[in-house]
Amino acid sequence: MLTGIIIFLICLAIGIPIAFSLGIASFSILYIKNIPFMVIAQRMFTGIDVFPFMAIPFFILAGELMNRSGITSKLVKFSDLFVGHIKGGLSHINIVASMFFAGITGSAVADTSAIGSMLIPAMIKKGYDIDYSAAVTASSSVIGPIIPPSIPMVIYALLSGQSVAALFLAGMLPGILLGLSLLVVSYIYSAQRNYPKREEKISFRDFIKSCISAIIPLLMPVIILGGILTGVFTATEASCIAVVYSLIIGFLVYRNLTLKELANCFLETAKTTGVVFLVIACANIFNWLLSVEQVPQLMANIFKEYISNPRVFLLVLNLMLLFLGTFMEGTAAMIITVPLFLPIAVSYGIHPVMFGAIVVLNLMIGLITPPVGLCLYVACGIAKISLETISKAIVPFLIAEIITLFMITYIPFLTLWLPRLLGYIR
Repeated sequence: MLTGIIIFLICLAIGIPIAFSLGIASFSILYIKNIPFMVIAQRMFTGIDVFPFMAIPFFILAGELMNRSGITSKLVKFSDLFVGHIKGGLSHINIVASMFFAGITGSAVADTSAIGSMLIPAMIKKGYDIDYSAAVTASSSVIGPIIPPSIPMVIYALLSGQSVAALFLAGMLPGILLGLSLLVVSYIYSAQRNYPKREEKISFRDFIKSCISAIIPLLMPVIILGGILTGVFTATEASCIAVVYSLIIGFLVYRNLTLKELANCFLETAKTTGVVFLVIACANIFNWLLSVEQVPQLMANIFKEYISNPRVFLLVLNLMLLFLGTFMEGTAAMIITVPLFLPIAVSYGIHPVMFGAIVVLNLMIGLITPPVGLCLYVACGIAKISLETISKAIVPFLIAEIITLFMITYIPFLTLWLPRLLGYIR
């Protein structure tokens, strides 16, 4: 098994995509152990032959449809009502818009692309530093997979057997706290660098108009969460309803979604889904081999022997996941680490729902840490700056997110209060 892990790390180091790295490592272990290669097809198929996984492509498609329906500008204007008048208004709008956008797409990369393409050029034009503009956009996009709906939360729910509704609720307060922490950093920097704010006052008519235009896109997370929490439909059914709602908005309400755009949405959804499902399928082979070799039990024994305090275990876990997120894609990292560490966490008395929120936030922070941070690359492409430049500018925001991570790690109330209040967990 050690040979397979070494091969996997070598494949990652030389730039082989994560899914193929997992596949090559698994193939090498099967060859060494003389296990029939037919196991590859069996394990890949069983890894994705799970009906609730259908929620993933539908949530991705709903996000694509809403993104192409012109909702970004409406959310930006709505955010401007609340924070545009504060010093550094555009950077605050960037963060607040990401919080609203998170309830629609659940994707950090989509957030960076949609909001960044609109606000990064606008911020630069208003006199904001180009590296700061890109950094605040990338860092705020991490909120996307935390505030529900969240694709990583759906994947964790399937891996852990926990309720999707409970996990969605567990992400609410951490997502809001994450946004507030970024707003604090944004305000400090804006005051130090004397960034501009909105000087003109918004008329009552424009205020009402912006509120009304934002109601339609913001109704989608309300419908999704409301339906799941009340038991009207499951998470998979909710994803389908989100697609229908997005189509109605795009074609009948805003009327700016064309058949050509629809075809592009299908194409992008197919590409993203293909990548995600290939990672899941290949990771399932690797996980099966870990189970066969009893690696989870070995890890549990090691932790129990050297770590007796659950707080110390959580500290070690956070450090490991933060490191893992710097070079590994979040979905693959989650699929590999959750089966390993969840039983250990439960043995320490840590609630699986709280553990899920910790894991998801940890690995999503990896989206803004070099060298593999996808959101960094998207923001760099929009701002036309180097990875090194944005990496320096994002450090204060990264520190704020890590502080938030440790808050939700050691304050269970932040993740467990809402699920308990509504009766989804004990």
